[in-house]
Amino acid sequence: MSSVNKAIIIGNLGKDHDIRNTQDGKTVTSFTIATSEEWKDKNTGEKKSKTEWHRIVSFGKLAEICGEYLVKGKQVYVEGRIQTRSWEKDGVTRYTTEIVADQMRMLGSRGDSHDTGGNQSPQSAPAQSPPEDDIPF
Repeated sequence: MSSVNKAIIIGNLGKDHDIRNTQDGKTVTSFTIATSEEWKDKNTGEKKSKTEWHRIVSFGKLAEICGEYLVKGKQVYVEGRIQTRSWEKDGVTRYTTEIVADQMRMLGSRGDSHDTGGNQSPQSAPAQSPPEDDIPF
């Protein structure tokens, strides 16, 4: 039996991307995307919302495109696989879960973006910035 590891996210960039080159010259771009959901509390009728932050990393040509066009607030579609990795810092093992992107499409109005896939949709409001931490990118 085979397994499937696929994630599809549509959301807004929480801050500008980070771009770097590995020792072997490969381009790596990392960024965070916020997705939000809203609902009405059944007991109080109060409107509630929740935002989730997703770490995204891309490599090679896709990383170069992300590095050129993605900025805070931009709405994007990302497709990829989920991976968890670990590293050691100050003798403590740390973990992060991220989406390794293999597809990215910029969404929004034509005047707002260059679309790598051809589809356009209305621009969404920018998301709040995610909390900072010490994940090494």
